[in-house]
Amino acid sequence: MASSDNAPRPVEPTESRVREEAAAEQAALAAQVLRPDTGAGLTPPAHSHGGPVQPGDARPERLVSRDPDAFPVPTGREEEWRFTPLRRVNVLLQPLETDGKVVVEAQAAPDVTVTHVPGDDALVGSVLTPADRVSALAMSAIEQAVVVSVPAGATSTTPTFLTIRGEGGTAYGHLIVDVAAGAQAVLVVDHVGTTTLAANTEFRIGDNASLTVVSLQDWDDDAIHIETQAARLGRDARLKHSVVTLGGGVVRLTPRVHFDGPGGEVELLGLYFTDAGQHQEHRPLIEHSADHCRSRVTYKGALQGEGATAVWIGDVVIPEGSAGTDTYELNRNLLLTDGAIAHSVPNLEIETGDVTQAGHASASGRFDDLQLFYLMARGIPADVARKLVVRGFFAEVINRIGVPEVAERLTSAVEDELAQVGA
Repeated sequence: MASSDNAPRPVEPTESRVREEAAAEQAALAAQVLRPDTGAGLTPPAHSHGGPVQPGDARPERLVSRDPDAFPVPTGREEEWRFTPLRRVNVLLQPLETDGKVVVEAQAAPDVTVTHVPGDDALVGSVLTPADRVSALAMSAIEQAVVVSVPAGATSTTPTFLTIRGEGGTAYGHLIVDVAAGAQAVLVVDHVGTTTLAANTEFRIGDNASLTVVSLQDWDDDAIHIETQAARLGRDARLKHSVVTLGGGVVRLTPRVHFDGPGGEVELLGLYFTDAGQHQEHRPLIEHSADHCRSRVTYKGALQGEGATAVWIGDVVIPEGSAGTDTYELNRNLLLTDGAIAHSVPNLEIETGDVTQAGHASASGRFDDLQLFYLMARGIPADVARKLVVRGFFAEVINRIGVPEVAERLTSAVEDELAQVGA
């Protein structure tokens, strides 16, 4: 009889192999459950017509249309609506009999003009084709759009300030920012007061132009705000787009980027502080539809209080035919108290092998115990140590926004939030 020592033995999997297999299994499950949005909500790509899934399709087609009736009323089972509290935003899912008053106050920088055009003007919808019912309703019903124009070659570093002040009721809004070729501009859009608002924003950024924009949501606690913000970049154009959400009962923002020419660069930054009962949802999507374009996405949020809910869905699409894409997206959530909930879903859809870099990272958790221990071991009280950790957590985003007129306000707002929780 042969010795049992000579019998073949099963090969024990290495730790790295176990991790690889687990990661592959999770990715397969995610592919079955989480299907990213397929278009930037701009001019639809050839495969985004809203039709049925064809054999060999990697994902369902995504409908884009200016007709609200093309979109069924969401039920909450749709991927793009499954995190949104539909009962709280139900009024915006149907055509509005607008009864609200939203006042737009402008302080224009030199060489920048702020005007108005009727809702049927050719500029309206020149960048954005709605990809959901709320956006389509807002575009179809808008009577007047605000237009911020920057002429070719203008290089103003002084910010243009727009204050959008809600004074109750329901309303639609539309903003167009037109930055001509070779121009440079800075825009700060401040949302304050209270209203129930469905809106669209379009950024037209010409060849070799540069736009820095900060969208501040500092609403009263009962405000509801759903908005799509779409940008189209020309050759070698640059966009720094920052979203800061501090107030509002329900805020859902969808920033979308489409590259129209090669060499474009975009940086999407986000900062949000979610309090008890608030729902703050951010859904950035970047379509790398041109060669040698670069994108960076960094969103950070802190949550405190019972029922505080933050949702971040980050989508990057690299379609077949594009070359040399360089992209990375990151989301971090800091849970300051019990009862807060953070959903974070990064998605990468890559249809080509010619990619310079593509990656993502996501994490949600409580204070880093090692950081707190390090500070407290040096004589810093626990409450002060917690404040220092949160300040450091947000400092990266605040510093990168690059608008001094906004940085001081954000630092003060973070301090105020920390004082409420006693952190």
